[in-house]
Formats: sequence, C-alpha cells, structure tokens
Amino acid sequence: MSPRIYLATTGRILAQLRADHRTVALIVAVPALLLTLLYFVFNDEQRFSPIALIMLGILPMLVMFLVTSVAMLRERTSGTLERLLTTPLHRADLVVGYATAFAVAALVQGLVLVSVAHWGLGVETAGPLPWVLLVAVVGSVVGVATGLLASAFARTEFQAVQFMPLFIGPQIFLCGLLAPRESMPELLQRVSDVLPMTYAVKGLQAVGSQGDPTGDVLRNVAILALFAVGALALAALSMPRQTR
Repeated sequence: MSPRIYLATTGRILAQLRADHRTVALIVAVPALLLTLLYFVFNDEQRFSPIALIMLGILPMLVMFLVTSVAMLRERTSGTLERLLTTPLHRADLVVGYATAFAVAALVQGLVLVSVAHWGLGVETAGPLPWVLLVAVVGSVVGVATGLLASAFARTEFQAVQFMPLFIGPQIFLCGLLAPRESMPELLQRVSDVLPMTYAVKGLQAVGSQGDPTGDVLRNVAILALFAVGALALAALSMPRQTR
C-alpha cells in the first residue's frame, strides 16, 4: 500500500459520496426513519427500548453492506476499476480507501441514529452513550467490509443485492434479536459465535444493562474489528479487475 494513493482514493470516494445525495440519504436518514417506524409499531417504550438498542447494531451493518457492495460493483461494471488498476493503485489501496471513506459515513450515520434513538425516541442505557456509538460505528465498518467481500463474487448489481439475505439474514435470526441465544440449540449457538452481528448485539446489550460495560464493550468491539480486517483482506485478494 502507498499512503499517498490510499489517501487520494479515500478522498475520491468521499467526493463521490457527497455528490450522491440518494446514497447519503440511504446511509444517514433511512436507519433513523426505520427506527422511528419501529417506535410507533411497538407503541410502548418499555418494550421498544431493548429492541431499539439492538437495532442500533443491526441497521447500520445492513445498510452499509448494501451500499458498499453495490458501489464497488459499479466501479467494476463501469470499467473504472480496470482503468484504476493500470495505475500504481493496488487492490489494498482501493479496498482500504473504500473502508475509510465509508467509515466516515458510518460515523455520521451513527451520530444521527444514536441521537434520534436517545433524545428523540427515549432509548435509555445503563452505560455511557458513547459506547453505543462506538459499537454502532464498528458494526457499520463490518458491514462495509463484508459488502466489499460480497461484491467480489457478484457479476451484476442485482446479484450483489441478492447476497444480502445470505450474509445478513442468518445473522439477524441468530444474533439474539428474535430469541435469546442461550435458548437456541447448541449447533445454532456455535454458528452464531462466528457471526459478527452477534458481537454487535452483545456489546449493545452490555451497554444497556451495565453501568460500567467497558470490558465487555471493548472485547466485542475488538472481535468486530477482527471480522472487518479479515473481510477486507479477503476482499483485496479476491477482487477481480472487471465484471464480464
């Protein structure tokens, strides 16, 4: 990797994001709107708050997976990636540049989402609110990394979208949102142990129930970061120059 090329790549992707208002709205506004809709669906703050806290780890990961998988595939289908790779740009520069640019977007997304949840919808936590933001942002970065990895195996934008149920669906079922993981069969518990969304949920549940969740949060955030690094490394290795 070249620091100069990496920074130039990050700047280019950020500029593209700023110019794409629909994508910015999808990243920043849609998760908050969905959480607000869920508030009115439950119409009960006591039932809503625990679910809403978990959704702060799920919605960002889901949205960022979708956006980045389609965005990277568009680079390939348009021929942009093939042209870029004729320059000194390395695949790692591109993948890490994408991850950094979308991490900035994830920070904005997390700030909006956590603000709406806490001050707009009354979601309370036993632990400090910045821990919620940290888990939400790192979870978003995992969504970015897995989206980039999924895009390497898709030929069209429609195929990239089709990967979302495969990558995200099982995680939603097994992360502890619909049922406690402890009540699941042992096999499903073992599967959930290797899915990143599980650790986003565990980190947020720790913030929700503990006054000082520092140890639990940092442990789960570290595991999420390892997932992100691994997915980015695989994405850099498997990314084709173009889609035929």
